[in-house]
Amino acid sequence: MAVSKGLQTRDRILDTAFRLAARDGLEGLSLSALATELGLSKSGLFAHFRSKEDLQMEMLQTGADKFVESVMVPAFREPRGLPRLNALFERWIRWATDPDLPGGCIFVAAASELDDREGRVRELVVAHERRLLETIARAAALCVETGHFRRDLDVEQFAFEFMGVYLVFHQARRLLRDPRAASRARKAYARMVESARSLS
Repeated sequence: MAVSKGLQTRDRILDTAFRLAARDGLEGLSLSALATELGLSKSGLFAHFRSKEDLQMEMLQTGADKFVESVMVPAFREPRGLPRLNALFERWIRWATDPDLPGGCIFVAAASELDDREGRVRELVVAHERRLLETIARAAALCVETGHFRRDLDVEQFAFEFMGVYLVFHQARRLLRDPRAASRARKAYARMVESARSLS
């Protein structure tokens, strides 16, 4: 079925907004800059989105969909247990270094921008981050079930530390511009896995 011109324009707006917000942050996402980038007028933008907040909401959902497609779906095609968890970690690291995300992971930036605010946009980011933690914990639980991790592992604590490694990697790479950020993150993750392995 052919996609209407209006839907094509809407998708193009969201994709461009996602890339600009990855570079400039949610609040740095200027409607004027977005309109210029797209060759549209501001009124043309507002024909598709009633407010900047609506644009932010849908753009973040676009980002979440891209994350699922790029990270989660391929990782969960791997065998249950440690191969799946390893793929999840590795694809997440690659996600943060994707050239299409010039500012790194948009959800890390959004979490920093919105942590002290209230509203729909913050609630969406919180829901996304909670789902991520739950997904990591489930993946770790499958490692326990398959015998790759010890039976007494606290999978929620493991998910917390997994997320911590990713966040410090993101900061080291983006803020500190440490060329060793990815290798350090992989070493930290390898130590977590070794600690969580089943006792022989």
